[in-house]
Amino acid sequence: MNTPSRTSSWGGQLLAFSGLDGATSFDHGLAARTSLDLAGLEIRLPERARLVFPNPVSVNLAGDHFTWTLPAGNVRGVFLDAFHLLIEGPCVVERLDEGLSKVERGGKLLVGATPRFDADLISSEMEQAISARSRWLAEKSCPPHLSPSAQRTLAKVLSVMKSQVCTPEGRIAHRWTTPDRWPHRRMWLWDSVFHAVGWRHLDVALARDMISAVFDAQRADGFIPHMMDPHQVSPMTQPPVLALGVALVLEKEPCLDWLAEVYPKLCAYLRWDMANRDSDGGGLLEWDIEGDPNCRSGESGMDNSPRFDSATRLDAVDFNSFLAHECELLAEFARQLDRPADAAEGVGQAARTNALIREKLWSPAHRFFVDDDVERGHPSDILASSGFMPLLSGAATPEQAAALVAHLHNPTTFGTAFPIPSVAACHADRYVKDMWRGPSWINMNWLTARGLDRYGYRAEAEALRARTTAEIERWCESHGSLFEFYDDRGEVPPPLLMRKGKCAPQEHPIHQVFHDYGWTCTLYADLVLGAHAL
Repeated sequence: MNTPSRTSSWGGQLLAFSGLDGATSFDHGLAARTSLDLAGLEIRLPERARLVFPNPVSVNLAGDHFTWTLPAGNVRGVFLDAFHLLIEGPCVVERLDEGLSKVERGGKLLVGATPRFDADLISSEMEQAISARSRWLAEKSCPPHLSPSAQRTLAKVLSVMKSQVCTPEGRIAHRWTTPDRWPHRRMWLWDSVFHAVGWRHLDVALARDMISAVFDAQRADGFIPHMMDPHQVSPMTQPPVLALGVALVLEKEPCLDWLAEVYPKLCAYLRWDMANRDSDGGGLLEWDIEGDPNCRSGESGMDNSPRFDSATRLDAVDFNSFLAHECELLAEFARQLDRPADAAEGVGQAARTNALIREKLWSPAHRFFVDDDVERGHPSDILASSGFMPLLSGAATPEQAAALVAHLHNPTTFGTAFPIPSVAACHADRYVKDMWRGPSWINMNWLTARGLDRYGYRAEAEALRARTTAEIERWCESHGSLFEFYDDRGEVPPPLLMRKGKCAPQEHPIHQVFHDYGWTCTLYADLVLGAHAL
């Protein structure tokens, strides 16, 4: 499989050395991106550099090597290892921070992290190095039924996926992944699950590692942080979807030994959630809500959703749906491990949570599931994509499921140009093209499609999957990247959407839609590969 050429006038694609090819380094490893005008590369980690290629025409780009076409010839580059980038051809070094070193000789430039810099590597053979980096992708072939656009997108997806694999380091004892090598660069809880979902089609052992790595940061009391790196962890958690990831990896390749290893950790994690996120003792869990207006509930994963604008405690539709679904899956794991008492407990907890979701979180007026405001004692007035999650857990009655499906076809709520919007279209006063305040997210579409399958809405599920892959392919074709989120109205290219209050990528990386984004890639891989192994 070959990486396609890109001629877009807009860049931002990410490059780094892959843990599939050797050891990575969190502290000193290089991470780069194409400049926004595609005129060269910007090294972003561990320090900053700007490398300019004069008058570029087009670029053939993989996640760890590239060829820029210039009027007078080509510029080629390749990551030799985690610390060194070798470039051959016309290149101007406009910036090189102190933490980076360089050497130039014979038309080649070697740039590397100063603490690990080896100037002798400038003698490396370019062809040999590119061949080594290309080998993994070259061994893959596209399923023949894919359209040319899908084949090009899948080639890009696999290249990105490869670049996001990191090797064990510090507190992380397994191979792990990051949503993007810059600026996220760390490992995140639910992202890792969605990564494993895609990787199971390519490398089941690696997919298992991605989930096991999340448990490397688990505390003795069961808590799992939402973010971790080789040195530190965060103080909050994230949506419980680990059992779903385990189930899907096992679906690809059963492994009772691994299941026996992770099962008690999964149980401890859910026990922590139930013990620490039900402040009123009513049986429904609440996300931690913060004071940052741009991220009032990072724990939910839906950082800036209008759900959290004025609330301090919400019995959350998504949290409890995830909990019920995880308990259902744990019951199945317990049966496989011959733990009948555990299986009965899991079934009972799932049933109790689903019953509470139906009783307390269904809005007859909106015919939709909404959060319940614990402080104010009334339902939330925000309809969000989280309201579809009771389909995943089986909480919805058949009549409620039909009502949710109707919303997917209703242009005044969730039937937008590219569904599923993160908030309903009727919330004009809350709508902004900014993360979870309107744009559509691939993981929510993927989860909702699974829920539709559960209720027998196969045609609707396949239609949602088809629209999702088409939107990803549309913007990958024109911009050469897969993005963190997409405009639900189909009006604005992803790079022009806001993030955390503004669109200002030159000001700060958090104010841009992230590019070459992990779960967009891996869930696309899951959607298009299905049963077709590579």
